[in-house]
Amino acid sequence: MSNLDLRPAPTVCGGRSDVTARPVRELLAAKQVPLGESTMVRRLLPNIGRRMIGAWCFIDHYGPDDIAQEPGMQVPPHPHIGLQTVSWLHEGEVLHRDSLGSLQTVRPGELGLMTSGRAIAHSEESPREHARLLHGAQLWVALPDGDRHIAPRWEHHPELPLVTGGKGLRARVLLGELDGAVSPGTTFTPLVGADIALAAGTGTRLPVRPDFEYAALTMSGEAEVDGVRLAPGSLLYLGCGRTELPLRADVDSAFMLLGGEPFEEKIVMWWNFIGRSHDDIKRAREDWAAGRGFGEVRGYDGAPLPAPELPPVPLKARGRMR
Repeated sequence: MSNLDLRPAPTVCGGRSDVTARPVRELLAAKQVPLGESTMVRRLLPNIGRRMIGAWCFIDHYGPDDIAQEPGMQVPPHPHIGLQTVSWLHEGEVLHRDSLGSLQTVRPGELGLMTSGRAIAHSEESPREHARLLHGAQLWVALPDGDRHIAPRWEHHPELPLVTGGKGLRARVLLGELDGAVSPGTTFTPLVGADIALAAGTGTRLPVRPDFEYAALTMSGEAEVDGVRLAPGSLLYLGCGRTELPLRADVDSAFMLLGGEPFEEKIVMWWNFIGRSHDDIKRAREDWAAGRGFGEVRGYDGAPLPAPELPPVPLKARGRMR
């Protein structure tokens, strides 16, 4: 998924200066952002109050949207460097195309994982014949400096490991490891992403790592995470220092648990690029505008996204800002 903002603000992230070493409960407000002609998303990260959660640096939550009479998601070809994209659905389908030649429909419960490395381009769209409802999340993971220039790759994992707590909890592990279950998705820093379903009447505790910072993104229902009841589309930052996470649900609910070891490196995120300096971003933008380095996305019915103008002030990586 792309950041379609025509005037994207640079975001400086990384470092440990704003990592909360103790357990906290910070509820982060979403920003409503249009994505194409018929999709609105709730942008939850980066946020004024929080830039990163481990290596997770971008979170859009969308739906459930009734797209029976709409084209649904239509994101034209656009570029990425220095990150991974994670496509996750609860309802509907998304057709992924990229400049490697990948063509894959991602469905609910399946992991679509794209590692941009040095450069890749892709598009995302609802298939022409699509389900009535579209509901999911799109997330980005920052790549560490030693891996950000690797060759791009696409992974599709239709089967993911499950954690069953025996007390109304069922978790599907997208990335990383949770309670002994390990995702087949490739990771480059210690992190976790899991989709957790809680049956009505559930009250349980989930083991977590005290050296990870965590956040919970509510997808449906009203999950209660560490005593905080969350409406769908809410993001609750939890800090570090926990060994277990109390969970409750009075109605069937689902949320995504996102976490990781705090990301020490300082990065610059602008539009669809993650670099370490103004020159990194400037070079990527020039390459995309000149049609070099990113390859071609074949089969999408429409023109690629043009790059916005860079801001007049040079971009600087200054660490994770509050």
